[in-house]
Amino acid sequence: MPKILFLEAGVSAGQALLRAARDLGAETWVATHEQMYAQYPPATRALVTGTVCPDFTDPDATLAELTDFCHRTDIDGILACWEFLTPLAAQLADHLGLPGHDAAAAPASRNKRLMADAFTAHGVPAPRTVTAPDADTLAERVAAAGLCHPLVVKPAENAASIGVRVVTEPGELAQAVALAGAETVKLPHGIALEPTLLAQEYAHGEEFSVETVVVRGEIHHLAVTEKFTTEGAARAETGHTVPADISLEARTKLLDAAGRAVTALGLRNGLAHTEIKLDDQGRTSVLETGARPPGDGIMDLVEGATGVDMARAAVQIALGHASDLTPTRAAAAGIRFLIAPHAGTLLSVNGLPGDGLPVGGPPVEGVPGDGPESDIILTKEPGDHLDDPTDNLQRVGHIALRGATPAAVNEAALKALAGIRITVAR
Repeated sequence: MPKILFLEAGVSAGQALLRAARDLGAETWVATHEQMYAQYPPATRALVTGTVCPDFTDPDATLAELTDFCHRTDIDGILACWEFLTPLAAQLADHLGLPGHDAAAAPASRNKRLMADAFTAHGVPAPRTVTAPDADTLAERVAAAGLCHPLVVKPAENAASIGVRVVTEPGELAQAVALAGAETVKLPHGIALEPTLLAQEYAHGEEFSVETVVVRGEIHHLAVTEKFTTEGAARAETGHTVPADISLEARTKLLDAAGRAVTALGLRNGLAHTEIKLDDQGRTSVLETGARPPGDGIMDLVEGATGVDMARAAVQIALGHASDLTPTRAAAAGIRFLIAPHAGTLLSVNGLPGDGLPVGGPPVEGVPGDGPESDIILTKEPGDHLDDPTDNLQRVGHIALRGATPAAVNEAALKALAGIRITVAR
């Protein structure tokens, strides 16, 4: 029986990856933190063969400890579920002679400063970027580079839109920098985050992502995802649809940009998720590429739309096995997140499709109604505190939809969201 080590499975894609490994007859070991593992849902814990909890605060010690663990346990594959551990996964796989990405280039798939450098060096279409250790230096370098407002200020090493702000005038820069640098350690693992600040020219246009599988350096693009976000200074993601309802020409441009980004980052074996803007002149701008499974249920959307199981493919690639990436259906799937209007205490969620669902209840399969089928899951309960919806962590729940076309899915999503009322007490 093959054995695979997952690096932190307590994330949105973790359960799907563990289940895929079990379905393929593999033992599932997880490198995690004791506090994190204690929070795993029972359904996730039931899929785990065993755990190892290294000292993530010391990268060299972690690599040495996991290398020894893999030798003793006869691990056959390494797979990072959590993006903060993707460089470690590449280094560990390299030490063990197992399939993985280019270990030397791996930090650039996590660190946006290094990523910007790699994109520039390889001619990837991407926003012009300047970096600095503090607000004053960043302002000086923005001016020296001739970057115009609006700008996007972000931390070098965070995720989930945490610390990302759109700055429309110079007076907003100091506050944006303070927010970008607010989190310096990723808890509970204790992983130090590089404090470098980034300012990028704002990329206009619609936002998409490309979901990719790379096998021994060969790039296979599975889908283009249409992304929906909030407006204003904070850009939290509010939903996704697969496939994006776009022209063949637009799709070709997005796939070309994603392929160039994947190549620039040395991705060789595994999944990749590339976020890209496409403006009304047909110009692409790569925002970032992650050497990881896409979150937010996008793997489920890809499978619902194309029939390709990304989680299964990821496990097979990590184990060095062949994977069939041929689409078996041509449909559409989408997800929309339920987001409160402001911070406060959640009181109620009303107006859900179907006859509604009590907050905290189970998913509803195939809610009846016009158009595509939908599932509803609420993840917050009355009395839960919510922060302002400035990142992807304050969601109340989601609606997942399935239909024949992306246009039908998008129309059904608009109709469903229009009737939902989330009441929050300040």
